[in-house]
Amino acid sequence: MRLVLLGPPGAGKGTQAQRLVTRHGIVQLSTGDMLRAAVAAGTPVGLKAKAVMDAGGLVSDEIVIGIIAERLDSPDAKNGFILDGFPRTVAQAEALDHLLAEKGMKLDAVIELVVDQEKLVNRILNRAAEAQAKGEAVRKDDDPVVFKTRLEAYNRDTAVVAPYYKARNQLKQIDGMAPIDQVTAAIDGVLAEAA
Repeated sequence: MRLVLLGPPGAGKGTQAQRLVTRHGIVQLSTGDMLRAAVAAGTPVGLKAKAVMDAGGLVSDEIVIGIIAERLDSPDAKNGFILDGFPRTVAQAEALDHLLAEKGMKLDAVIELVVDQEKLVNRILNRAAEAQAKGEAVRKDDDPVVFKTRLEAYNRDTAVVAPYYKARNQLKQIDGMAPIDQVTAAIDGVLAEAA
């Protein structure tokens, strides 16, 4: 099973990805984690990424695709994978299509968790307030300023990826505002249909 999870920050992609990993024995591929691992392992692509990051630059799509290509060849990715946080742009989606075609693979599903962004901001504000009321540290991602900046970046750069997949009849949209178990059941329905 090979899937892409799309949706803005706070939509529940991470929660759903972990449930899929547990139930289906597939791996969640986070580009940030893969970059750090490739750099630590000193792979050829990891060394390129390290040089760019050490110089304070942003890692190019070419490098990210190279790291994903390396990662897809790992034994634990043979049963399938979930891409969460990638692709972030149409250029990355096109590069992913090309990479998968070269490897004789295809995506089984592209699932977008659709949310009401205004309610999402309120959800994050409430989560931050609850953490503070309990005397707990507020997660960096739940900081209202950080969250709103991430949401703006998503709307500016990444929201265009869903129409890319919709135009190819690959996109399935699920109500990300539903309770967690209902979202999981809806994802299971999409995957059963794809199988």
